[in-house]
Amino acid sequence: MTQVTYKNEVIDNYMSEFTSRIISETRTPSDQYHLGKIILQSFKDDPDFVLQIHGGTGESETNGSMLRRSIQCATTFRNLGLKTGDTIVLMAPNHLDQPVPFYAALYLGIAIAAIDRFLGVSELEYTFNIIKPKIIFCQSEKVQDVQKAVAILNLDSKIVSFDTSSDTISLSEMLQRHSDEIDVENFKPADFDPEDTIALLISTSGTTGLPKSASLTHMNMAANAPTICAFAKNIPPTRSLLIVAPLQWLSVLMNNLFSSIYKYTRIQSSHTLTTEHILEMIGKYKPTFMILSPTMMTTLLNAGKKANSDFSCFEVIHLGGSAVPKTLVEELRIMAANAKVADGYGMSEMGCIAFYSFDSPVGSCGKPFAHLKYKLVNIETGEEIKEPNRNGELWIKSPGGFKGYYNNPEATAEVLSKDGWFMTGDMMYRDDEWNFYFVERIKLLLKYRNHQISPVELEDVIRQHPGVQDVAVTSLPDAECGDLPVACVIPRLGAALTETEIKDLVKEKLTDTKQLRGGVIFLKELPLTTSTKVHRRKLKEIALARLR
Repeated sequence: MTQVTYKNEVIDNYMSEFTSRIISETRTPSDQYHLGKIILQSFKDDPDFVLQIHGGTGESETNGSMLRRSIQCATTFRNLGLKTGDTIVLMAPNHLDQPVPFYAALYLGIAIAAIDRFLGVSELEYTFNIIKPKIIFCQSEKVQDVQKAVAILNLDSKIVSFDTSSDTISLSEMLQRHSDEIDVENFKPADFDPEDTIALLISTSGTTGLPKSASLTHMNMAANAPTICAFAKNIPPTRSLLIVAPLQWLSVLMNNLFSSIYKYTRIQSSHTLTTEHILEMIGKYKPTFMILSPTMMTTLLNAGKKANSDFSCFEVIHLGGSAVPKTLVEELRIMAANAKVADGYGMSEMGCIAFYSFDSPVGSCGKPFAHLKYKLVNIETGEEIKEPNRNGELWIKSPGGFKGYYNNPEATAEVLSKDGWFMTGDMMYRDDEWNFYFVERIKLLLKYRNHQISPVELEDVIRQHPGVQDVAVTSLPDAECGDLPVACVIPRLGAALTETEIKDLVKEKLTDTKQLRGGVIFLKELPLTTSTKVHRRKLKEIALARLR
């Protein structure tokens, strides 16, 4: 049977026409992948378009304003001696100033590392030691922590505060020093090879260990441009996007890249993103598009039900970042009846959504995008699996290829095959219609007496209990048996759950080798990473502390 892939002719044709205009001017074919030149052109095409709105204050900014400010910042970078191949760090909430150095860096081929703004000194030290940033942009309350980390490493990094700080220069002060030198009309981005020039350094989620920085080039990201709006039937594909994730999320960075190109407005906020604030923004701005993790969506749905919120404004809701429970999709299709609910699959190392689903069966992460090469591989023999309904590790090749983890050749060697395939570490299978299904991270698979157990399978069963709000499965080590599964359960408000109920449900649905021999723990909340994935290492620590 011929492979079936996902392709959107509307987006592909639009991007082809758009980048052709750039190439006709520069006479450089590779500029179709130069993100700086692409974004600069999009700003110039429609200067009055409202690019972003601060959902907490109502402030807004047009393409024309961002064009001027980002060129001002790029000119500053040049005057400070920054060049293609250098790195900067962004650690900030989603205010309107945050994209200014982001776009400026893309014009010049400077790599951008967006990191968690709540990292402590030791975590900043670990991160800065890898990235070696020339400039670190942060909020005033983090300046002293950043200064300490930089001093420990003896780095010559310039520190710039987005807001006013007595300890360092602010962004506005830095830009004002160079305001007389701005020439918007004649500004030229740097020329460089998009295939080899890093655009983004994406921090991996670190669910099982220390995070790494995935290197994504301009070519990686530009070639993946169609994936963020794969649902498009027209341009613009949607009116407005509500951003409720932190800056370091790949989806947030992708929308920073492509919202001006596809002409949809970003609604974002630097205020604390409580469910009340998110629901307030939904009610006020009526966004049409949203991307959330399953965990965040579950919390928002529960709050929305209590507040009797109206989700009818949404046309498209993307779910991703971890396995999507079938029950969540079903609830969402009731609460947001006008929205197409899209489940997808991607990884930081891919720089995109690799699989996409609108019409696939519930539980599937969809079909692969046509611009990607992919295969399933038997983890025991290394042979390619070509038959449906057989589990294998997903291997992927994207345009330009994965360039590895920044300054970490050892980790890079572990995930790249000799012939350049990125080995995802994810177990999947496909059905006869080429819909793919996520099984489990190979590192997270449990083994009880040599029988493999998927935590996701156990979690899906336990979520069927009406008294369960959420659940994550970990294990206790056993010298004789291997892994003893443990269910960490969050009960719904008012539910009187017992360990016996949960164990009996699993006994009813699954075979003897998949039983909860490690026990059941009831928690008020699950430990999460900054990207709202379950923090599996901390979960195991909780289980060990409670049950041993």
